Amino acid sequence: MKLYHFPLSGHAHRARLFLSLLNVKAEIIDLDLAHGEHKTPEFLKLNPFGQVPVLEDGDVVVNDSNAILVYVARKLGRTDWLPDDLASIAKIQKWLSVAAGEIAYGPCAARLITVFGADFRADEVIARAQRVLALINAELENHPFIIGNTPTIADVALYSYIAGAPEGNVDLAPHPHVRHWLARIEALPGFIALPKTAVGLAA
Repeated sequence: MKLYHFPLSGHAHRARLFLSLLNVKAEIIDLDLAHGEHKTPEFLKLNPFGQVPVLEDGDVVVNDSNAILVYVARKLGRTDWLPDDLASIAKIQKWLSVAAGEIAYGPCAARLITVFGADFRADEVIARAQRVLALINAELENHPFIIGNTPTIADVALYSYIAGAPEGNVDLAPHPHVRHWLARIEALPGFIALPKTAVGLAA
């Protein structure tokens, strides 16, 4: 497998983290986004959206971070991370949608302002981040991981941008269950951290 990656991307970290947790030996190819390596004709053949991450597995190309989590779990038969029962599948899909929606437009967007200079209204995206973190905190009051007692790909999908939220001036202090959940993920064998930048509350 080859993973096209950018170190400061939470989406790319999501995919790399899961490969590491599963001890998958993939070739990591870091792209220089500042110089447009993700917009070259060669890369656009892999992902017409011009985004990382992209997973290349022989003739199979997967170019969405959550889709990569599903693909890898299914390919390797890891039903511990992506169970077969319909109730668990539905719960995981819900949180994958939250990762692609409320997390992307909350903690991720807040971090994009401080790390990459994105043109968002900080007060709006921080407020969105706090709303979704409050919901996740309430969910984690009932079990140690997002759908139950063991981690799944839903936890991986949510982790990176929540861990990086303080860089976007999103305070995690009001969400103790979220902070404990982050620590549980960080204690898993094979965990690798999202590189930190000294901005926002992390400065």
